Amino acid sequence: MLQTLKQSWFSNVKGDTLAGIVVALALIPEAIAFSIIAGVDPKVGLYASFCIAVVIAFTGGRPGMISAATGAMALLMVTLVREHGLEYLLAATLLTGVLQIVAGYLRLAELMRFVSRSVVTGFVNALAILIFMAQLPELTNVTWHVYAMTMAGLGIIYLFPYLPVIGKSIPSPLVCIVVLTIVYMVSGMDIRSVGDMGELPDTLPVFLWPNVPLNLDTLMIILPYSVMLAVVGLLESLMTATIVDDLTDTPSDKNRECKGQGIANIGSGLLGGMAGCAMIGQSVINVKSGGRGRLSTLVAGVVLLILVVFLSDWVSQIPMAALVAVMIMVSIGTFSWESIRDLKKHPMSTNIVMLATVVVVVFTHNLAIGVFVGVLLAALFFANKVGNILYIGSREIDAGREREYEVVGQVFFASSEHFNGAFDFKESIDKVTINLSRAHFWDITAVQALDRVVIKFRREGTEVELFGLNEASATIVDRYAVHNDPDAVEKLMGGH
Repeated sequence: MLQTLKQSWFSNVKGDTLAGIVVALALIPEAIAFSIIAGVDPKVGLYASFCIAVVIAFTGGRPGMISAATGAMALLMVTLVREHGLEYLLAATLLTGVLQIVAGYLRLAELMRFVSRSVVTGFVNALAILIFMAQLPELTNVTWHVYAMTMAGLGIIYLFPYLPVIGKSIPSPLVCIVVLTIVYMVSGMDIRSVGDMGELPDTLPVFLWPNVPLNLDTLMIILPYSVMLAVVGLLESLMTATIVDDLTDTPSDKNRECKGQGIANIGSGLLGGMAGCAMIGQSVINVKSGGRGRLSTLVAGVVLLILVVFLSDWVSQIPMAALVAVMIMVSIGTFSWESIRDLKKHPMSTNIVMLATVVVVVFTHNLAIGVFVGVLLAALFFANKVGNILYIGSREIDAGREREYEVVGQVFFASSEHFNGAFDFKESIDKVTINLSRAHFWDITAVQALDRVVIKFRREGTEVELFGLNEASATIVDRYAVHNDPDAVEKLMGGH
């Protein structure tokens, strides 16, 4: 127990602390921007980011992953805030947390095994594109100073690590932010800074119970939003956890992450914050800056609060160009460049799933829809592929008076037509034996296909014998097959 605690919290104190500071600085403008998207005061997003990061550091199932207010969640809140106000958003945030905790206890994270690698790759690439696109407003209709500062920031980020001695000891994104802030303050150039994004809060968050009627009408208003927030929040968090697993080559407890996200969102709602989830961009910043343990997430949350409440005068001086440079680095580092190279050697179906996920996420800005489309396409391609792996051969026995069919492969809804079409019902023979020892029947459609074959042969006056069913197939066939029930046969074959 103590060894696990030490490994999670204190195995990388310096790296986690410095990475957490970088993440905190990068969180500020994003939290403000997401608050603006949702239509609430900037402090709602900032308080949410602080609370969620601190709570998830203790309750989450993926050390080193950053959770806070996010754009994907903010987009879902717009209508609720516009029509009912902030208090209903806080109530929806609390319900979102409860639903996520329930999902954790129901072990719904196990459903992640149905998300193929091509969907995950598409998700990563789409988020990388969205992160880059989110920086474009800061690079449009601006003076040359902004481009110069952004390029200088990228130069620092990518070249600083090559400096001897200090290059590897200090995260280059932190150096980028500090150096460009000093240049901005000394030069007095007229470019946007964090202070221009919105007013920073000057007080600590306080306990705040939503001022809404506790009745069924309120539940009916917030439930649809809470369900979508819970689904999108868990989906983005679990996908991000998978990515961080790959980046750090360490496992995560995804059911614990579901519960942790729920507890964090309840805490956020009680402190006047909006619902949030894992952030792939900030998580990549954390990992790239050397963050690995829970301490990095805790530091990010605590430092964020200190910065916006007690050091707001200094924080407001950070030029947006510095943070744009950091986020461009995140976009470049997040995108799976190997997936472009692999387009030539991967199957077409894999490429279609990956590209469809990218296109849908980018154009809808809805991660849930994009991943759903990707999973659906992957399932259809898989079903089609397995459905085609079905062989049915035959041979004559007893001088042509008997024929034996051998079925090899999977029989289910996608292969049932192939199964039915492989038998010659008009052949004049006395008996047909069907060897099913190398076949597997998966669903009701498969059983009905077998019923039709048996019944059609019998209607032609041919005796039918089935043999070799494995135990699992025999269970479903014995339970649902009707070829030995005359009344059911007439019903099944009606119209055929």
